[in-house]
Amino acid sequence: MAGVIPTSTGSDWGKAHFESIYNCPDPHRYFATLHPLEYQIPHHGQMVFRALADALRQRRGTPAPLRVVDLCCSYGVNAALLNHQVSLDDLYHHYSASGTQALEGEELARADLAYYAARRRPDAAHVTGLDAADRAVAYGVAAGLLDQGFAENLEIDAPSAQLRQALSGTDLITVTGGVGYITARTFSRLFDSFNEPPWVAAMVLRTVSYRPISALLARAGLVTERLTTRTFRQRRFADDAERQGAFEALAARGLSVGGKEAHGFYHAELYVSRPAADVAALPLAELLPAF
Repeated sequence: MAGVIPTSTGSDWGKAHFESIYNCPDPHRYFATLHPLEYQIPHHGQMVFRALADALRQRRGTPAPLRVVDLCCSYGVNAALLNHQVSLDDLYHHYSASGTQALEGEELARADLAYYAARRRPDAAHVTGLDAADRAVAYGVAAGLLDQGFAENLEIDAPSAQLRQALSGTDLITVTGGVGYITARTFSRLFDSFNEPPWVAAMVLRTVSYRPISALLARAGLVTERLTTRTFRQRRFADDAERQGAFEALAARGLSVGGKEAHGFYHAELYVSRPAADVAALPLAELLPAF
């Protein structure tokens, strides 16, 4: 499949790598490569993040837009789904349509600026995107999906002064699938920039331990809850080698694949971290009763 590096080159449980699709001038290859694998975690994130955003608005009681930081934002897909009347299936259709296929790079970003503006939700959040992929971030900004975008790698470097300023007043941090590529090091550098800790919502593959990050968030004053009622499909395994590698990683964590990865998909768990007072006022089971 185009855009996929064979699993034998991977350093993390043999997981397939998609570096060639994550930093293009536009998201054509991203959607074309991931659609056949039934990549769907942004769809699940859309439902979860909208529910959390609604709860945050009610708790804050102010009309000002929420300030969201999306980690590993790529082309701004999570922002597209959070802030616009579109579904992930809509995006797969949009980027495979002949008219859209004829546009590339800046030309596509200009067309998408109008596409998303026509579908903007009235309660749209202010989204700051963070990703090491500079061209993907640039597209997200040019298409109007990201209000601000920063191509910085906090696994390696401290945040720039501009990023620190943009983080001021953050209400919610979101991430779908990036944990493992980013670690507690990134979260530590982010939280050094906050006066008040924001909520954190992370969808984390079961092959990865969230414990180092939740421990760091606890030191920052946040209580982490895991949604226990379900997991969320991420995508199909790219090949048998990736499937076997995932099974071995899960076995090493003492987790059964029955009813989940055994059906051929990666599964992610949802972790939500909030101040203790917010957790006491509205436990996760009540915050997300439909899940």
